[in-house]
Amino acid sequence: MTTAPPAGAPPRAALITPSPTSVPAPEAGPAPAVRRGPLTVAAGIGVLLCAYVFVRHGAKPGVLLLLGTGLGYALFHSRFGFTSAWRQLVAVGNGTGLRAHTLLLGTTATLFALVLGTGAGLFGSTPAPSAGPLGVGLLIGAFVFAIGMQLGGACASGTLFAVGSGQSSIVLTLFGFITGSTLAAWQFGLWSDLPALDPVLLSDHVGRFGSWAVTVLALAAVWWIARAVQARRNPPPVSAPPSARGTWARVVRGSWPLAAGAVALAVLGAAVLLVSGGAWGITSAFALWGSKVVGFLGGSPESWAFWQQPGSAAQLAGPVLADKNSLTDIGIMVGAALASAAGGVWTLHRGIPARTAVAAVLGGVLMGVGARLAGGCNIGAYLAGIASGSLHGWLWGAVALAGTWAGLRLRPFFGLGNPKPSDSVC
Repeated sequence: MTTAPPAGAPPRAALITPSPTSVPAPEAGPAPAVRRGPLTVAAGIGVLLCAYVFVRHGAKPGVLLLLGTGLGYALFHSRFGFTSAWRQLVAVGNGTGLRAHTLLLGTTATLFALVLGTGAGLFGSTPAPSAGPLGVGLLIGAFVFAIGMQLGGACASGTLFAVGSGQSSIVLTLFGFITGSTLAAWQFGLWSDLPALDPVLLSDHVGRFGSWAVTVLALAAVWWIARAVQARRNPPPVSAPPSARGTWARVVRGSWPLAAGAVALAVLGAAVLLVSGGAWGITSAFALWGSKVVGFLGGSPESWAFWQQPGSAAQLAGPVLADKNSLTDIGIMVGAALASAAGGVWTLHRGIPARTAVAAVLGGVLMGVGARLAGGCNIGAYLAGIASGSLHGWLWGAVALAGTWAGLRLRPFFGLGNPKPSDSVC
């Protein structure tokens, strides 16, 4: 990033120069020393989990756990965020994060098109696109989810990698997330019949290549709009996390450029589709974990209509470490723990203010409920939907931006700040 271009610069120059910010972007500080204790513990947990899953449940679940670990490693080292990206865009007009989203979405869409075009997956799976209905549940769910993101401090993927890196307040968000997901599953009958239209896949109308082309062109338009907004508002730059020096040191210890994180996440997400037959998702596992706890405490989640849907009964009855999304979720936390410890920044945060704790739990509950109503989160609906050429992914993203605006207005009630144009970084 650079400071604003001089007055009188040709308009065309704005298309080829870095997006302007009010002050130059800060230099990244040096990474602290490796946290050897947390790194050893995280590595030990990862090795034991992988060994158990491979031996007990087979190669496919084991590979999914490894892919989840890679996702967590990439998420943390690139600090790839959805919550912060939307907050920075809406609050001060910094579109850096949203432009990184377009790279992630475009690369994932390209890889998805290749995988789905072959129709053949690994371990006997058949890759299928992610498509969701277009209805009231999608609109309400995405809006509520976005408010929850801003109160809870993280999205679905962000919650997992933040927990893995030791951020105590986000543990409360995860607790609320699981609680909200379980409540929504329990009360499935209240929202399952909301008015909705059938899913719309672009490939059904313009073919696989046409779907990919329309998606990439639309993402290019979003990239340009985000850049134009940033050029007009001239916001503070995004802060720079500590970074190791040297190429290979940065690969292992971080931090990574957002573009590198986007490409790594796209490759790993496409690998999840290839291995499992379904796109990378997160939040259905939270409903499973919460329902398992209810069953352990003497409840009967198997009697809920949510778990009586086709395929859901087997998921509830099966082991957590054989469930696709549970494996990648657990892997993300392990991978983030490895990355943060290697980068020297793994730490437990203490002394959480009461209002922050309330916001974390409430935000998690809202995200859990919202994800179930919308049929997915920022990963399962937004990323997987757009990459699959499904209209519901685009609607989810548009409504989430509106929900972000509402969430920003609620944050001050819980003592949470928002970026301001006068800030040195956002």
